[in-house]
Amino acid sequence: MQAKGKAAKLNAQEPLVYLKGKMIPASQAHVAIYDASVVLGATVTDLVRTFRHRLFRLEDHIARFYRSCKYTRIYPVESADETTRICRELTERNAALLKPEEDLSLVLFLSPGELKIYAGGAGMSGKMEPTFCMHTFPIPFYLWKQAFTDGIHVVTPSIRHVPPQCVDPKIKCRSRMHWWLADQEAHLTDPKAVALCLDLDGNVTETGGSNFLIVKNGSVISPLPRNILPGISMLTVMDLCREMQIPFVERDFQVHDVMNADEAFLPTTPYSLAPVTRINGVSIGDGRSGPMFKRLTEAWSRLVGMDIVKQILDSSM
Repeated sequence: MQAKGKAAKLNAQEPLVYLKGKMIPASQAHVAIYDASVVLGATVTDLVRTFRHRLFRLEDHIARFYRSCKYTRIYPVESADETTRICRELTERNAALLKPEEDLSLVLFLSPGELKIYAGGAGMSGKMEPTFCMHTFPIPFYLWKQAFTDGIHVVTPSIRHVPPQCVDPKIKCRSRMHWWLADQEAHLTDPKAVALCLDLDGNVTETGGSNFLIVKNGSVISPLPRNILPGISMLTVMDLCREMQIPFVERDFQVHDVMNADEAFLPTTPYSLAPVTRINGVSIGDGRSGPMFKRLTEAWSRLVGMDIVKQILDSSM
């Protein structure tokens, strides 16, 4: 192990966590109750996944993570290159504990550190040491099997997307109470629904864990980038569309456009791309995943050298 700092005694059968400069067993990894991540919800984060135990687009995730750090003025001690190296080392070690058909999610999160007084912004804690953590977990593909057999139902709650004039959505952070409230409201309509938030003008934005795309007349359409997180999975869709000469359009659109779209889907890191077949109880297209979804998932599968849909459909608890 080459990670910074001394490593604790390691159990070969236990996943490792990188926390505050050390590689330690997951059972020993703890964050203080007075950390700013708990007291203030001040945390930037990112999530990467593996395909066949190899990290996908790690450099893009790291670049986005460090952009979030700069915007929030929370700076890790580690450089982007050092973080990239630690991510690879941690993933290689923990992936060795997996079955061949399993894959990992790698999480990075960074807070300003521990507050000397449990008083939020009133604590006047002075200089703080950032809490930087990287950890992994096996991706629970079985949770999304029904999404791929029946499609996802999105519901637009009364909770609106945080306006970019307040907090820029291009940062990936864990200050997510509005998403919690949005999902709770959506579940009153359908316990399995995913909340799709609108902005203050009624334009579609994204969900709490994914971007949202529609298909109309052969074009893939995304909300404007000013209103959404620049998803790495959405970037992959953009790249695939460019390679296959499929128009990719960024513009405002509303619920009316979604209801009358040919297809819709959610791009996100854990399951790559999933079909959306209903919005607010109304079928999108014929209520099933469509030909564009099939083209994109087949192209994605070729890109990573495995069948991404089959991995989910074949999964079990």
